[in-house]
Amino acid sequence: MKNYIKFSLIFFTFFTVFSQNDGSKKLLDDVSTNMSSYNNVLVDFDYVLNNKTEDVQQELSGDVIIQGEKYLVNLFGSTQFYDGSKTYTIIPENEEVNVSNVDIDNKNTMTPSKIFSFYKSGYMYNLDKVSTINGKKIQFVKLIPIDTNSEINSVLVGIDVKNKHIYQIIENGKNGTDTILTAKKVKTNQTLDSSLFTFDKAKYEDLGYIINN
Repeated sequence: MKNYIKFSLIFFTFFTVFSQNDGSKKLLDDVSTNMSSYNNVLVDFDYVLNNKTEDVQQELSGDVIIQGEKYLVNLFGSTQFYDGSKTYTIIPENEEVNVSNVDIDNKNTMTPSKIFSFYKSGYMYNLDKVSTINGKKIQFVKLIPIDTNSEINSVLVGIDVKNKHIYQIIENGKNGTDTILTAKKVKTNQTLDSSLFTFDKAKYEDLGYIINN
């Protein structure tokens, strides 16, 4: 999922005691519990990448479906999904499918359960600004990596106070790149096609795709 959407939220703040008592952990716990309680979650989002130094700006829309440990992401004109053991990256432009085995126990492997609980180990955090966006009260939590070698300066996670959904993620990289993900629409507990996370190898072979295992 690395090339699709930065779900890797890496956190820190210097003031340990403040972080533990300002309500930020409870808010993150509430979000984690809430999101993990759904059978599935569907999110339509906007993706913005901006690097003023390099004069690079990219704006895209995408969507993600999460069910248990499985996920499917559409972004950059490609589709990637994880069926519980392998990831399949379907790239129509190149007419190819890249198949990769996944070690779920690897700490660097991002899965839905890790997305919703990553902050619980190795990070500190504190409450940041409160904004009203499109009529929604959004409480931001500021996160900065403890690891000084991280490529990330900080991350702001904007949480919809009313429904405890993540509304926005603003990541500031040390290379001057800002990445912003904004949830446009969130649906939960939807009826999904039973074959959604199943790779139809014959279908893509018939289309002439190269399948790289």
